[in-house]
Amino acid sequence: MAFWTAVNRRRAWMLDAIRSRLWPVPAMAVVLAIAAGLLLPELDGALDGALPAEVSRWIFGGGPAAAREVLAAIAASVMTVTSLTFSLTLVTLQLASGQFSPRLLRTFAQDKFVQRTLGLFVATFAYTLTVLRTVRDSDNGGTVFVPQISVTVGYLLAVISVLALVLFLAHLVRQIRVETLLGSVLGEALRNAETSLEQMDESAQVESAPSPPAGAHPVGAPSTGFLTGINQQPLVEAASRAGAVVALNRKPGDWLVAGTPVAMLWAGTGGGLDDDAIDDLRGCVAKVIHIGDERTPVQDIGYAVRQLTDVVVKALSPGINDPTTAVHGIGHLSALLCRLADRRLGHAVHRDDDGVARVVVQGPELADLLDEAVTQPRHYGVEDAAVLAALTRLLRDLAWCAGSVHEQAVTSQLARMRRTVAGQDFDPAERESLEQLALSVEDALARRWRSPEVL
Repeated sequence: MAFWTAVNRRRAWMLDAIRSRLWPVPAMAVVLAIAAGLLLPELDGALDGALPAEVSRWIFGGGPAAAREVLAAIAASVMTVTSLTFSLTLVTLQLASGQFSPRLLRTFAQDKFVQRTLGLFVATFAYTLTVLRTVRDSDNGGTVFVPQISVTVGYLLAVISVLALVLFLAHLVRQIRVETLLGSVLGEALRNAETSLEQMDESAQVESAPSPPAGAHPVGAPSTGFLTGINQQPLVEAASRAGAVVALNRKPGDWLVAGTPVAMLWAGTGGGLDDDAIDDLRGCVAKVIHIGDERTPVQDIGYAVRQLTDVVVKALSPGINDPTTAVHGIGHLSALLCRLADRRLGHAVHRDDDGVARVVVQGPELADLLDEAVTQPRHYGVEDAAVLAALTRLLRDLAWCAGSVHEQAVTSQLARMRRTVAGQDFDPAERESLEQLALSVEDALARRWRSPEVL
């Protein structure tokens, strides 16, 4: 089971690396187009003169000069459209970065429709150029050859490209809407939570993590960057062979500096570890942790919270001043946190085949995610009663979904929210409405639901 978990995790990393870049799909499309441009003329040559009249009248029937003109026109026009499409995509990325958050660029880059549209355009260009070289006439005494089927396919690709351009423009307009962006981030986060986090079992006791003793050996980070993922299974096997325990004290999403401790290791039986075992374990830690230039959502559940929070904070900035978008973003944060409330968060203890704890992996607690989702929006939206009301509704929804398991995290944020409201010069009606919302949070913790409020 652990083996297949590790395989699925590595597969998820590879797929995320491919999906989050614009070039893989267009590059594969070019390769396939060149292959088709080489093979289809061979089919034309094999079927030359053997096609029934009913079929021949539906395919290209011009001579070499006409075939060259058609293919050249398609190649030139598609290349122009491709340049336009790339320009529009880059402008959209720039607008999304400035208007919402630079951490949303991954959402655009992994858009399958954009990737496939670009792939179609560059494939059409590569295909027509490849077929163009096979057209021959009798100017130099050679045999006239017009790949009728191949030219017809090029014509069809050009028509499909025109339709794709229209659909691409419509798709682009939809994608730059903040509601679409927020929904995309939320959807991806929920899918990752389903695959990487176990369902919370309230009847099961939370397993305590072994603490490093005084003589534990630190393990430095091999390089600088974000910790994007951990493949703990090889580390469990290495620690079991050495009779050691390894505690990773950094979680996915943390920024690492080369040489600073990322883990602690010690002998599991209370004895000591020889230098060779320590070196082997340090090398294994360096191999199983993945460090990158940017955070990725595969194992880093907090990344989606950071993305949504950035949109909220950006909307509350003086240059944007869009509290409605902030309220919408807080609503998506509420939906994400409520779904995470029934998932097993925090540290995870991994055991070997004998049931001995070998590896401890840190993870975010719901209290940490809640603090990241609420603190900055509360700070930057302190003067807007609607924003504070949305944050209080988030606490109410989370209190209802999380129950008593995370009561302390909710009550702590509620107390901070009340202090924030008390320090503002709100209208008495707004103050009363915010207090009623705060009371509804307490009721939700007690499994009672209040009627909807005004704000």
